[in-house]
Amino acid sequence: MPRGRYSLHDPHDRTPLGEEHFHCAPGPSGWRYVAQLTTADGGHRGSLDLAIDALGRPIRLEANAASWQVRGAAIDGVTWVRTDPTGAEATEGNVAAAGFTGSSPAFLIATARLLRLRPGAPATRIRLLALTDPVLAPRTVDQAWALLSRAEHPTDSGPLVVDEYQVTALDTGEVHPVHIAGDVVLSAPGIELEHLETPPSSFED
Repeated sequence: MPRGRYSLHDPHDRTPLGEEHFHCAPGPSGWRYVAQLTTADGGHRGSLDLAIDALGRPIRLEANAASWQVRGAAIDGVTWVRTDPTGAEATEGNVAAAGFTGSSPAFLIATARLLRLRPGAPATRIRLLALTDPVLAPRTVDQAWALLSRAEHPTDSGPLVVDEYQVTALDTGEVHPVHIAGDVVLSAPGIELEHLETPPSSFED
């Protein structure tokens, strides 16, 4: 069960945004990721609980930030309920999207798992529902993902397979690299893996 800590920062000016303390594990029905988020000064910022099935589809999502909460799943696209800080109102939504995305590394793992790309294949377009900071405001985004390479690196605990993706935001044309090993993001814009207690798990077919 990989357990560790990511540091999060603004991808443009590298302003520290906080940390994400996580643990994740593959299981018979797919994969689950649970995290607690802190601010740059160590205060509590939110939490995330994401479970995907064997095909990479989100079967349960619960995200909390700034007292806002979103619960969702893959139902007729993706369906979610967003609750305000007072708990007095809840807004339901549904869009024709394949999954969720946001600032957490968990969403990169889930999208990579959903797409099941092969090295050198043409880029694949995907529509996702983004939960944007700081209040989990939902908006749809279109991205193109390509798996540029898959390399094996020797480690003390055995070979580590690292996938290098190229992710393009289709609304702005911005392109950025994402490096993933099993169920851990090694690097991505705004994300740095600071500590990992156990080696990444590989949950290939």
